[in-house]
Amino acid sequence: MSNDMSNTGVVVTESSTPLPAGVHLPIYMDNHATTPLDPRVLEAMLPYFNTKFGNAASRNHSFGWDAEQGVEKAREQIAKLIGATAKEIIFTSGATESNNLAIKGIAEMHRERGNHIITQATEHKAVLDTCKKLEKQGFRVTYLPPQADGLISLKELEEAIVTEGPGKTILVTIMYANNEIGVIQPIAEIGKLCHAKGILFHTDAVQAVGKIPVDVQKDNIDVLSLSAHKLYGPKGVGALYVRRRNPRVQLSEQINGGGHERGMRSGTLNVPGIVGLGAACEIAMNEMEAEAAREIELRDYLKNKLEAALDYTQVNGNMEHHLPGNLNMSFVYVEGESLLMGINDIAVSSGSACTSATLEPSYVLKALGLGDEVAHSSIRFGLGRFNTRAEVDYVSDKLIDVVLKLRELSPLYEMVKEGIDLTKIEWAAH
Repeated sequence: MSNDMSNTGVVVTESSTPLPAGVHLPIYMDNHATTPLDPRVLEAMLPYFNTKFGNAASRNHSFGWDAEQGVEKAREQIAKLIGATAKEIIFTSGATESNNLAIKGIAEMHRERGNHIITQATEHKAVLDTCKKLEKQGFRVTYLPPQADGLISLKELEEAIVTEGPGKTILVTIMYANNEIGVIQPIAEIGKLCHAKGILFHTDAVQAVGKIPVDVQKDNIDVLSLSAHKLYGPKGVGALYVRRRNPRVQLSEQINGGGHERGMRSGTLNVPGIVGLGAACEIAMNEMEAEAAREIELRDYLKNKLEAALDYTQVNGNMEHHLPGNLNMSFVYVEGESLLMGINDIAVSSGSACTSATLEPSYVLKALGLGDEVAHSSIRFGLGRFNTRAEVDYVSDKLIDVVLKLRELSPLYEMVKEGIDLTKIEWAAH
């Protein structure tokens, strides 16, 4: 599942000034969109492309046994990272499929109990579009608005729950951490509320797993989606945690076939990918604490440098409940597309999503109550395992230079600096 925004473009340009030691262009700071494959993960995967190439479902010879052994080891590695058991891990092609299987699977399995689903307006499209599909099939979906800091209100969630009748709530699906603004929801409290009401709780934990501690037991999670390529594993493989007891969760399968993955997801397993996902989870478990501290230090260093040099900046999303490597900042009175063009040797994401006819600001930022002009000027920085302080220095210096130059060309910025209240100006129509 691609948890990124449009306009992620990388163009290598010739630099007129010498690059600092250890900095090579282009610089990648879009780790929420995808992460580079960790060389240790690749090393674990390689044997399963050639010498251990068997089908994990082949039970009659050693090639199949070797493949199955690799798959089961990965199941253990993933389960250990999130506090689950190996039998609760179902392999998929990625978190988009995991989200579809979780939401549609629960909706279809429990349709006789009720038809109401609760989610939030700032979910990834893999959840929002799945819910919209279910609405066409007669399900009722409540989309909770976020508060200004990106967190949902537990009070509003509780008030939205329907406990009896044909319109009873059967599922709450709230993402663990937002892909654009990095805000971490109060997952354990949401899960506790759902369990008290007898409602299943699913979370899209793509951006959280491997970056912050996730424990499906402590967090009261019934079903959880994750993806390998967000934690330095390969693309095209993901997993779904499905709780086996207290309560035992049953899903209606969405892909029919040979009954693989305990009947929940048929299809020949992507053994090299699964082995890579397992290896990525083990590395994350061993290094997460130290890596999170390092990324927080880099992120805050970047934020402080930008805020010290530029006025009219705004950090989007609650910074207390936040992913370590995420920073979403708006640079007001600067047009987002021009800003991206000015830093085209740096891979980041803009809050704007281009379509052929219109330029729409991010629906996540709009949901926070940001005006178009602020949302359009936002940049999402995604710091990761392989980013360095030297890179952060280069990126911050380059960005400051570009913003200052663009603001020199901005009549609005000049008017604001002169103390003119733009909200009171009556603009003449031509």
